[in-house]
Amino acid sequence: MGKKGSKEVDAYIARAPKDMRGKLKEMREAILDVAPDAAEGISYMMPAYDNGRIGWFALMKGHIGLYLRPPIIDEHRRELKGYVTTKSAIHFPLDKKLPISLIKRLVKARIERNRAVV
Repeated sequence: MGKKGSKEVDAYIARAPKDMRGKLKEMREAILDVAPDAAEGISYMMPAYDNGRIGWFALMKGHIGLYLRPPIIDEHRRELKGYVTTKSAIHFPLDKKLPISLIKRLVKARIERNRAVV
């Protein structure tokens, strides 16, 4: 894992289709806004924060996935109504604006959960 501003994550975003780079940068900025000291790097071939302890994101076919360890998604099920979710993933459609404030709340919840365990 690298530090904030990881060249690996820069390269991941640069490899994405040009019209998707802005959304990927927005996702990255939202995570780093809530977790400014998080180690940033690549894990499971996608941008990861604190080696996945905070989460990951990835461009997929038809959506950008935000991956957070359980139980965060289940605890925010009501707020996530209307999005495709799994136990550890939220799919944000590519044709819609990213819900930055929601993403920040989810990441913050994961960070708080991590602190409670330590």
